[in-house]
Amino acid sequence: MKKLNLANLPTKIYKLERLSKELDAPIYIKRDDQTGSEWSGNKIRKLEFAVQEALEQGCDMLITTGGIQSNHCRATVAVATYFGMKSAVLLRISEQPPLKGNYFLDLLLGADVKFCTKEEYKRRDEIMAQMAEEYRKQGYKPYVIPEGASNGIGTLGYYNAMNEIVMQEKELGIKFDTIVVATGSGGTCAGLNLANIVKGYGRRIVSMAVCDDVEYFQKKALEISIEALPYLVSQGEITDERGEELRKSLKMADFEINDKYVGIGYALSRPEELEHIKKTARTEGVIFDPVYTGKATYGIRCELEEGGSLRGAGNILFIHTGGLFGLFPISETFDVS
Repeated sequence: MKKLNLANLPTKIYKLERLSKELDAPIYIKRDDQTGSEWSGNKIRKLEFAVQEALEQGCDMLITTGGIQSNHCRATVAVATYFGMKSAVLLRISEQPPLKGNYFLDLLLGADVKFCTKEEYKRRDEIMAQMAEEYRKQGYKPYVIPEGASNGIGTLGYYNAMNEIVMQEKELGIKFDTIVVATGSGGTCAGLNLANIVKGYGRRIVSMAVCDDVEYFQKKALEISIEALPYLVSQGEITDERGEELRKSLKMADFEINDKYVGIGYALSRPEELEHIKKTARTEGVIFDPVYTGKATYGIRCELEEGGSLRGAGNILFIHTGGLFGLFPISETFDVS
């Protein structure tokens, strides 16, 4: 499928030996946190498609949105700068943020930054549309990317990633029965599941919610998947007839969401989650972030320790979607003694 080639792909897969032994389950990791540096993490897979479309449309500016430590915003700004485009981000805050982490990198890379409150963030698409209109008056041609690049074209990134995983299975001589990923905006979840359904891979895909609930993400993933179908048709992945069949047959229940480990809220961490991040860092040399991967893998740990839904799930593959820069603004919350 037509896209930019920016990410370091395929990302490697290996077994977490000590964690597997501790939890008595075969756990593997796919290092999508190593897709790049400035644009590290899962978002670059989505941006390869979205920004390709932006460039084809002759756009010279990218506008997007997210939390103050949004990995997606930082990656979008980095890609915009790489292509000589202007960028602007709408960041959700509760108070004046410290100049750290992804927010610092947004500014370092040259983005225009606009803040909004949690209440205003509910109107984020409307606000970004207003921003786009203001920039058009200045002579720019902006391309607006939704939160997490979680829309029809963005989700093609993880449609591709699912195909990549199946190719790697053949190379590694192993089948991953269960694939686990964090979900905060639904696009990664939608892409993995859509490829699983279209290609008939038959894998179990579990998306660990880091905010909201099961119904929200099932509805969101379904909407994104249906929005992606015309792109799959236009790029020759499926026929018009198959696209129409899927549009009618896809349902919310096709997406397995686990919302038991949202904790105290988005980007808010409990002591046990931080302890899990520290423990894994010291046993596997892998660093998870507090917003996405830390919560998701804490959920894996709990499900296995407590005999939950992942016990007996066969070979488990966790997709590490990045977020390292988000650790630095909360470093003082860790006990690293």
